[in-house]
Amino acid sequence: MAETTRESMEYDVVIVGAGPAGLAAAIRLKQIDADLSVVVLEKGSEVGAHILSGAVLDTSGLDALLPDWQSMGAPVKTAVKRDNFYILGPAGQIRVPNWPMPPLMNNHGKYIVSMANVCRWMAETAEALGVEIFPGMAASQIVWDGDRVAGVVAGEFGKNPDGSIGDGYEPGMELLGKYVFLSEGVRGSLAKEVMAKFDLSKGHCPQKFGLGMKEIWEVDPAKHRPGTVTHTMGWPLGKNAGGGSFIYHGENNQVYVGFVVHLNYENPYLYPYMEFQRFKHHPVVADLLEGGKRVAYGARAISEGGWQSIPKLVAPGVALLGCSAGLVNVPRIKGNHNAMLSGIAAAEAAAAAIKAGRAGDELSAYETDLRAGPIAKDLKRVRNVKPLWSKLGLWSSLVLGGFDMWVANLTGWNPFGTLKHGKSDAQATGKAADFKPIDYPKPDGKLSFDRLTNVAFSFTNHEESQPCHLQLKDPTVPIAVNLPLYAEPAQRYCPAGVYEVIEDKDGPRFQINFQNCVHCKTCDIKDPSQNINWTTPQGGDGPNYPNM
Repeated sequence: MAETTRESMEYDVVIVGAGPAGLAAAIRLKQIDADLSVVVLEKGSEVGAHILSGAVLDTSGLDALLPDWQSMGAPVKTAVKRDNFYILGPAGQIRVPNWPMPPLMNNHGKYIVSMANVCRWMAETAEALGVEIFPGMAASQIVWDGDRVAGVVAGEFGKNPDGSIGDGYEPGMELLGKYVFLSEGVRGSLAKEVMAKFDLSKGHCPQKFGLGMKEIWEVDPAKHRPGTVTHTMGWPLGKNAGGGSFIYHGENNQVYVGFVVHLNYENPYLYPYMEFQRFKHHPVVADLLEGGKRVAYGARAISEGGWQSIPKLVAPGVALLGCSAGLVNVPRIKGNHNAMLSGIAAAEAAAAAIKAGRAGDELSAYETDLRAGPIAKDLKRVRNVKPLWSKLGLWSSLVLGGFDMWVANLTGWNPFGTLKHGKSDAQATGKAADFKPIDYPKPDGKLSFDRLTNVAFSFTNHEESQPCHLQLKDPTVPIAVNLPLYAEPAQRYCPAGVYEVIEDKDGPRFQINFQNCVHCKTCDIKDPSQNINWTTPQGGDGPNYPNM
């Protein structure tokens, strides 16, 4: 069978990605009109397998979508009871009181959740309404009708490592829709293609990103405090990078321990994963984790550009939702509520367009809603915190960013206007000659772990006989350019040990262990030469997160 010969199925709306945005859109479409045909495609082996979030959930999105979520049995049970914020030093800490912080930073009234489990529950709710959900179906190509997005190709399997057609090749199907929603998460391959074709970022700041790493620990019941939320800044990153941590006490004696490193760091010797591992040896963290057991690990990139970096959200036949649009509120460390709200807004715009007999045009009503509704209100108030942090560092940004947020919270006006982001995170990477290597302590195997050991706890798997989904635009660049100029930072910024520089008798060579990939997209973002293109592997591959 020729590779381009595919069967097709037609729907009113095709949704790529079964995260909170895509599932909210699917549910809302069926709430509006039960006769609308809606399909959700999920590249993970099951819904939730690729979902990783903190997460302290602001339920405003869920309230708008399913007001009766509590009586419906949503896995949203652990209300925040204690809310702590610390500035860490190497051996001590300063607790920052809650009272100076703007009300929007208050976590009381929010819930500690596993977003993987929330998405599984949302998927069950969607299916009960008649939504078709296909897990293990990676959407790998856009179907174009001229300059209009008409659908996607999903379910392609069986290519050989060199890209040729294998004996068991399956070409997949074309899933065609009057509208296509891309809710792939951060830096999705289809969203990136659409954004480039239609120049959707023109007139907007470059998107900024962080790398979020997370472990789930089962701790001593005597140390477990359900509903306790702790955030930290400062050590171990110091002046090397922006970022911080979260420690959330969830259900069943589990604690979610996470660490975020802003990817605009300059020093190419910085090793985000090892910063995370070192962080766990701080007395505040070590005392909690000692005697416990790490049961899961994962990582993903986080959009941090905020209001200034939201691209144009629509093009003919397509709309960007959730993290594909970059809707995370960085100071609050929350984006799931905005993801759901974006799904609701996109669904309402599409349902109205279809009812009016339209198809394949721009859903301008969605763009208008997002830029004038609750998402805009949430993001505008905090829009200057990230650029202040990037330009002035931690302490100045805490003071000035707090002032800007307070005034915006009280008046709706930001005293600093709208500050711009600078370079992209890739361009921010400095030359190795200008920095010294960082000596990281060896993991002890009790509180801290080497990367490959931890990757095993992401339950990641890729079929090895397929083409590598991490594509080098120029295979010579890692050794010829990145190694001498930047000490090849891919060895360090990848949280899964995918990239190695191996010394052979003929000299160094670059090795890609794509089987380890946890789909975080950091390589696509941070590579200083922008030489790595992350694409989706075949459906069902990648991490298999339990309750991340």
